[in-house]
Amino acid sequence: MTAPLFIPMPGNEAAARALATTLGIALGQLELRAFPDGETYMRFDSDLLGRSLAIVCTLDRPNDKILPLLFAAAAAKDLSATKVGLVAPYLAYMRQDRRFKPGEAVTSREMAQLLSDAFDWMVTVDPHLHRYSSLSEIYRIPTRVVHAASLMAEWIKANVPKALIIGPDSESEQWVSLVAKDAGVPYTVLEKVRRGDRDVEISISKLVDLGDRTPVFVDDIISTGRTMREAIRQIKARGHAAPVCVAVHGLFTADAYEALIRDGARVVTCNTVPHPSNAIDVQCAVGAAVRRLLS
Repeated sequence: MTAPLFIPMPGNEAAARALATTLGIALGQLELRAFPDGETYMRFDSDLLGRSLAIVCTLDRPNDKILPLLFAAAAAKDLSATKVGLVAPYLAYMRQDRRFKPGEAVTSREMAQLLSDAFDWMVTVDPHLHRYSSLSEIYRIPTRVVHAASLMAEWIKANVPKALIIGPDSESEQWVSLVAKDAGVPYTVLEKVRRGDRDVEISISKLVDLGDRTPVFVDDIISTGRTMREAIRQIKARGHAAPVCVAVHGLFTADAYEALIRDGARVVTCNTVPHPSNAIDVQCAVGAAVRRLLS
């Protein structure tokens, strides 16, 4: 069998290059452009016959990415690739994990079906698992989940002396407690009530006296940033400095990032979604997971 190959979808070149270097695997190219009517033209610039393939595509802003990604997987199989895997550091459509109102689509399951039909395996980083115990509940293909907690803890230990880890809600406690344990610092969690996509209320009534500790707000995703901004407001109202905000996935809708910076926060994310806030590298851990699946 011919050596495996990494193929980046547009915007994922740096991640694919890092993974290829880490694993000593060749990096292929995909020509992708739009016809004047908006349809996609696609061409692999590598011979895929008998090769195992890993397509790299983080799935923030997923609606523009999913159809070309599915085309790429189908074309690779049609060109006689032996297996086609997906490296998606951020996995979209995990939020809607049940039917909250009559008639709603449970899009996490629909996405799982699409990707399970298209790919032979998948690697991702800390998917949003709130009501699923694992990806295997909805994905039919082998999956590997990379956990960023220890990497975040290493960054906090190296960059934030005397930290106090703060989680956004009770659901985050198990995950936040791991970060705090690895960093060797205390933690607490807030109480959050979500009334809608953009209407979040939190309470810091459980927040202990910070003393000389630096608050570090830890979450899996920063999207609108409203939860973190409200926490910043309440912490500053108590006379403390704005916290450091650390997240796995920085999605940053609209001006969320700029708003957090204006509030005085330092914002740090893992490099699962390319962004200027990326300071925590997960590529070595992702590469290790890919190596296990390729072998």
